[in-house]
Parts: sequence; structure tokens; C-alpha cells
Amino acid sequence: MSDAVVETEGGFVANYPPFGVWSDANVDVALAALDRPPAPGVPLGLYVHVPFCRKRCKFCYFKVYTETPSAEIRAYVEGVTAEAKMMGSKACIGGRQLDYVYVGGGTPSFLSSDQIRELFGAIRGSFNVAPNAEITFECEPGTVRAPKIEALRDLGVTRVSLGVESWDERVLEINGRAHEAKHIEPAYALCRELGIPQVNIDLVAGLVAESEETWAYAIEKTIELSPDSVTIYQMEIPRNSAVWRAMHGQGDLGGTIVDIPTRRRWAREAFEALMAAGYSMTSGYTAVKGDPKDRFIYRDRLWHGADMIPLGVSSFGQVSGVHMQNDKSLQSYLETIGRGELALQRAYAMSPDEQLIRELILQVKLGEVSLSYFQNKFGVDLRVRFGSVLAELARRDMLRVESDRVVLTWDGLLRVDHWLADFFLPEHGGRVGPGGAIGERPTL
Repeated sequence: MSDAVVETEGGFVANYPPFGVWSDANVDVALAALDRPPAPGVPLGLYVHVPFCRKRCKFCYFKVYTETPSAEIRAYVEGVTAEAKMMGSKACIGGRQLDYVYVGGGTPSFLSSDQIRELFGAIRGSFNVAPNAEITFECEPGTVRAPKIEALRDLGVTRVSLGVESWDERVLEINGRAHEAKHIEPAYALCRELGIPQVNIDLVAGLVAESEETWAYAIEKTIELSPDSVTIYQMEIPRNSAVWRAMHGQGDLGGTIVDIPTRRRWAREAFEALMAAGYSMTSGYTAVKGDPKDRFIYRDRLWHGADMIPLGVSSFGQVSGVHMQNDKSLQSYLETIGRGELALQRAYAMSPDEQLIRELILQVKLGEVSLSYFQNKFGVDLRVRFGSVLAELARRDMLRVESDRVVLTWDGLLRVDHWLADFFLPEHGGRVGPGGAIGERPTL
């Protein structure tokens, strides 16, 4: 096999099997999973999607709505409230507590303080939220106001994630961000002053028009604020984004975009600077200040097979090994909920082998995988099941296999989404058959 590495634009690997194989033909399987009592000992969480934004970022590929009438936003909060009541009565809940709640978007902070209170009233009225649950709420800096942060604090939100992305005014404008650079520090200060326990800052390495100088400034300013955690994504260019269309002659890009190796180098430089400032890496995307123990419960539970209830348009989750996703259309979502029905649109029932692969590829993103964990949970020795792939990745210096661990190298961690598909089954575009043999898929 050639040692040459061909790098192409890839996407963030968020789940397995890929979303493309989820189908409306499996919705009945998902409904049945919701109606079954839970397996003992499986943690439970909740994801709530708020699809509204002031503007659509040019690199965005999520389901969002802009210029939405206020009456429709009110109707949406009412719809999610009704959906929460339906979900909360399902047998799969079975009196379980929510270990985590994640409110993402879109822009959750687009909601008014009263709507935020109504949304959390629905969550706490329909589910048993654990006293020590991690509750995360995403905010766009330009929408942060004191009444909203006060509401989040009063409602038990433990973690606010600020979508900063860049600290440069021109970069923010070119990429279609709604907020301005001047909004960042006041938004952060409000979260601190009003008592939010943890504040995360998101950055994107390699936005359009980002330069060596603007990226270095972003790292400097972020460290100066000293947030509890920093999440850094390397710029993706999916086909349904305005950036991709502009790169293919359908619009004005507005500036240059650096290549993949440069984006990766920028991410590494940022993480190295953060570690020098007292942070530690907890995944290929996140650095945490101080003791990382019990940080980001949403990620850690979900990546270890926890159930997650989806609420809201396009929201996805999983219950008892069955993936499920809600209707992507706001109008039909509201119509279905209004009829007293759940708005599931597609689903996928994982085999035991697919559940193993899903947990493996997600936990690999943490930078380290426990071999005994998979042996104890699935009865599988990863060194046997994936021996060929692990050997090839070790040869490429992506990882090394130790006594009870698979440990990623720096390079392997920073380019993890480019090679995770090596663990996929052939029918999902991967290289691993039932016996762990490497197939014909080209090496990235």
C-alpha cells in the first residue's frame, strides 16, 4: 500500500452508521423502542434543537431558519412543550433521571428570556432532571442579554457555550456571522458576572479570510479571557454550505481559505498554547482548564452508549440501540405535533456490531480508548476485531496500541475525522468486514 496521503475535504464524523442510511421505513422501529422499558443502567439525556438564527453563516450546514415571524417562534416553543409531554410519558423513560440536557441550534439564545423559561418549564415538567445534571445552552454573543443569562442561571444551566468562531471583525463579516467582535467580551462578562458555572468558547480554525495574524490574535484573546473550556473545530466545507457553492463558482467567496494542513496546524498551535496556559486536552476538539473530571457529560455519556431523547425540528437521538431523527421541516413538524403525534422522520436500528463500531469511533475522538471497556461491554478484543486496521493506522503514525489502550498521536488526533471511516463496515463505505479484514477503500 502506498505511503502517500491524499487529503480531501471531509466532514465531522458525528455518528455511526452514517445519517444517509437512516430511513423513514424504520420509524415504526423507533416508536417501538420508545414504548419499551429501558435496559438497566443505561444513562439518559436530552437534546433540544432551537433552529432559529439572525443570519445563516456561510459555512453552516445545520437546519436553521432566519427571519422567522415571532408568532412562529412562539408556536415552536409550544410545539416542543407538547412534544416533551409526549416523550416524557413513554415507557423508555421509566422514571429515569436525565444526566444531561443539551440545548443547541441554530441559536438557542435567539429566544427571549420568557421563551427560555417556558422551554425549561417544559423540560422539567416532563422529565426528571437529576440534581447534578449537566445542562448546556448555546449562545451567539450578539444575542446575549442580562435577562437571558439570569434566566439560564435561575433554571439550572451549568454550561454556556459561546459561538465566538473568530475574533476578527472582517472574518466574522465575510463568513456571515451575525455577531460582531465587540459583542464577544461583554457576552462572556455577563455569563461570569451572573454566575454561570462553566463557560465554553468555540473557535473555528480556517474560516474564509482567516490569516496567520488573525488566528494568533484569536488564540491570544481567548486565553486572556480564561474560559473554562475551549472547543476548536477545523473548518469543514460541506456541499450544502454557501462556502462550498462559492468555491464552485456560485457566488463570491469574499476571501481566501487556507488548505487542510494549515487548518490542522492552526488547531495544533491553539491547543499547544492552551496547554501551556494550564489547559488539558479532553478530545480532539476540546481543551479544559484545570481538572477535566466530570466535564462535558453530554459528550462522554453519549459516546459511551447513553440513550438520548430528541426534541425539536431535525433533532436526533437514540434509544435502546435505535437512532431516530425528527422531521426537518418546521411547518410539518408543528402540524404533526399539533395532531398529538411524535414527529419522527427517519430511524435506524443498529446491530450489536454497529453499536460497537459507533462507540469505538466516537471514543477514539477522546484520544484514548480502553481495550478492556470493549471487552467487558461487547465481549470483543479490538486487537483481534480491528487488528488489520489498527496495524495500518499505527504504521501511518495515527495511533499506537499499548497494553490496555489505543492511544492517538498528535497527528492522529488532529486529523481523526479523516481516517475514522477505516473502522466502518464496507456497506457504509468502510474497510472492515466481519473478520476485521482491510478492503479496497483508498487510504486517506
